[in-house]
Amino acid sequence: MSEKPKLYYFDGRGKMEPIRWLLAAAGVEFEEEFLETREQYEKLLQDGSLLFQQVPMVEIDGMKMVQTRAILHYIAAKYNLCGKDLKERALIDTYVEGIADLMQFILMFPFLSPEDKEKQLATITEKATKRYFPVYEKVLKDHGQDFLVGNQFSWADIQLIEAILAVEEKSSSILAEFPQLQAFKARISNIPTIKKFLEPGSQRKPVPGDKYVETVRRVLQMYHEVKPN
Repeated sequence: MSEKPKLYYFDGRGKMEPIRWLLAAAGVEFEEEFLETREQYEKLLQDGSLLFQQVPMVEIDGMKMVQTRAILHYIAAKYNLCGKDLKERALIDTYVEGIADLMQFILMFPFLSPEDKEKQLATITEKATKRYFPVYEKVLKDHGQDFLVGNQFSWADIQLIEAILAVEEKSSSILAEFPQLQAFKARISNIPTIKKFLEPGSQRKPVPGDKYVETVRRVLQMYHEVKPN
């Protein structure tokens, strides 16, 4: 039996959360080592484990993989979540990249000042309702299928449900004008592996709080003020 993937990151969402989502949705058990001290991080650097001197890092199939997109692509391909042909893969990648663009506004949110958080919240709501969610709403409406691409569950569906839930945490009524996405959310949330990941006690991380922010700043020695996009 192959060893479980091992994830190296902070005890919080950040750039590792979509990787957790993808592994969980694929039904893959994984282990985590949480970075809590600068010494842990420096040891990874000294060992040569971090190719570009940054996390997330995932040990999987004898590799120490870095760069979030590369890790996600590998897992999606390994577990047949990236379409049945080159065209479907390109479409899935397109949808995933759109979701990543939206999620970037949420990733930096915990590190903002209270004043900037208010501005960023308005930006997230505007981007979600005017630019990103209308695309996925139209896709689902036009083809009338359960999933985004090829009527088959893919990592685009996984990334979209993560984004929907993350944006809803900021604005609970965000899907009010998107009936297709409401139905999509209900369908995908009931897929057994995802339903399990959404249950209390899973390895899904909560909304980032002050402790997470302070840990990231301490480990990475990141003390400059972050500005919203």
